[in-house]
Amino acid sequence: MKTIDPVLKEIASIFDSYGKELYLVGGAVRDMLRGKKIHDWDLATSATPEEVTGMMRSAGGKVIPTGIKHGTVTVIYKAQMEITTFRTEADYTDGRRPDKVHYAATIKEDLSRRDFTMNAIALRLTDGEIADPFGGAKDIKAGIIRCVGNADERFGEDGLRPLRAVRFASQLGFKIEKNTLNAINGALGVCAKVSWERVRDEIDKILNSPVPSLGFLLMEKTGLLKLFLNELALCRGIEQKGFHNFDVLDHSLYACDYAAAKGYSKELRLASLFHDVGKPKVREMDNGVWSFHRHEEVSSSMCREIMNRLRYSNAEIDKVCHLIKEHMFFYTEDWTDAAVRRFIARIGEEHLKDIYLLRFCDVYGFSGKPPDSRFLMDLISRVEKTLAQGRAFTLKDLAAGGDDLKTLGIPAGKIMGNILKELLETVLDDPQQNTREKLLEIAMKIYNER
Repeated sequence: MKTIDPVLKEIASIFDSYGKELYLVGGAVRDMLRGKKIHDWDLATSATPEEVTGMMRSAGGKVIPTGIKHGTVTVIYKAQMEITTFRTEADYTDGRRPDKVHYAATIKEDLSRRDFTMNAIALRLTDGEIADPFGGAKDIKAGIIRCVGNADERFGEDGLRPLRAVRFASQLGFKIEKNTLNAINGALGVCAKVSWERVRDEIDKILNSPVPSLGFLLMEKTGLLKLFLNELALCRGIEQKGFHNFDVLDHSLYACDYAAAKGYSKELRLASLFHDVGKPKVREMDNGVWSFHRHEEVSSSMCREIMNRLRYSNAEIDKVCHLIKEHMFFYTEDWTDAAVRRFIARIGEEHLKDIYLLRFCDVYGFSGKPPDSRFLMDLISRVEKTLAQGRAFTLKDLAAGGDDLKTLGIPAGKIMGNILKELLETVLDDPQQNTREKLLEIAMKIYNER
């Protein structure tokens, strides 16, 4: 057990002077018992929110009533923390939050309402005594996730808890106890009530775990994958003999695991997870072999629907879907310089590194083995050489723009936009054409011939 932070000891002494108990609870205690760094302080107390407010303001702290109807206030006193009055809960109409909250007399009553035994442990801050009425410390030591009390009841109260169980298993490398695991499928109706934002947050945490496939396979086993990510669930059993050793789902999970193992960004983990999600829709039998023509375009479109449903930001969606759409490139030595320039223009200079990394993940997913050390190096070398030459790859790099075309009498709008695109194609073919004089000459010719 790590030493209690001096700030917590100071606050505990304030509560003690008023005859009130104060405990560190939840994930903070779990992480302390595992010897891990604590990121957030959640505290439970015998004091009411009004009493907490009075005590902390008298001590010079700031109190914000962030969850006052559930007995929670946010306290800022040399650090920020949430302090909640001991409570019990009843009736969960929306499958997420209790309809009724009653203040409890003891920490044991408070701990009884929590989800898993590993999160139902409290540390009394005045003397460091542990309250562990449900054997959470033992389960932590054994690496087991177990519901407090009856698993069906705990999951019936809060539809996010089954997904949290799966996420904790992936994050911590723990096993889900049999009765707890079996209860998940029966709680899917309650799970369906959870907001997509909360589902997204749990999926993000699975993606950020050391081996994301552990979480997604548990989701598949329990029915959560079909409920929340059915497009991915439908990839099970979609065989792709030839270059691949695995079906589409396992291939995607291996690719995602590689992204996690390498510490790649969240966007790359998402792209690796969903890069082939369109394959079930496009597969066709071609001379006795399954083919998946244009799957990258369909996968990109489907990924956009999934990420919109999960309420990701527009910037995240655009980046992930762009990478998926462009991931099926095949470089050969006979690419012309113009082909390399077009590749850069299509991918975008800012996305080049990520598109290479996504291809690494994709190749790893073929067999579970990393790509050869020379994979893509010839292409990367040619791209870097081309970039160093300072060529034009976007419309903004052209020596003549919209204002220049207006001087020729070319109207703004669709016509001008198409002409500018043709000018860029001309420059990608022959960079020497990128002068204002030449581009205006070409633009006028295109305009007159339309």
